[in-house]
Amino acid sequence: MKITDMIEEFIKEMFEDDNDSIEIQRNELAEQFNCVPSQINYVIATRFKPSQGYYVESRRGGGGHITIKKVSSTKSDYMMHIIHHIGEEITASEVDILISDFLTYDLISPTEAKLLKVATNDNVLKLVKEQRDKVRASIFKNMLLNLD
Repeated sequence: MKITDMIEEFIKEMFEDDNDSIEIQRNELAEQFNCVPSQINYVIATRFKPSQGYYVESRRGGGGHITIKKVSSTKSDYMMHIIHHIGEEITASEVDILISDFLTYDLISPTEAKLLKVATNDNVLKLVKEQRDKVRASIFKNMLLNLD
C-alpha cells in the first residue's frame, strides 16, 4: 500500500466514529507517517475535495491545523452534492477515486461500481482527451442520477 493510500485510510477511519468533522495537525500526521507535511497536503488536496463530499478548512501556523468536514449524511444528498461538483469534465482517475469512496461508504454495490468504471473507461470513450473527459462527466453524472 502506498503512503498516500495509508494516509487517506487513516483520515477516513477518523470519520468512523460518526464524526461529521475532524481536525488534524499536519506536522503531527507527517511525523506519524514519517513523511513531509506536503505529502499530507497532497492527500488532502486530491482525496478530500468537495467533489468527493468533503470541505477542507486549512489554518496556517501552529503546526498547520486542518479541519475536514463531510458534506452530508444521506445517500441522495451526498450523490447530488457529487453530481453538482463534478463540473463539465472529469478524468478516469477522478472517477476511480469517487467510485472507491462510494464503495467505502456503502453507497453503491460492487456491481454498480464495475458498471460505472466500465462505462467511463478510456477504452470505451475513444475520443480526443478534451471530448473524452466531457463525455465521461456527462455519462457518469447521468448514471449517478439513476442509481437507486
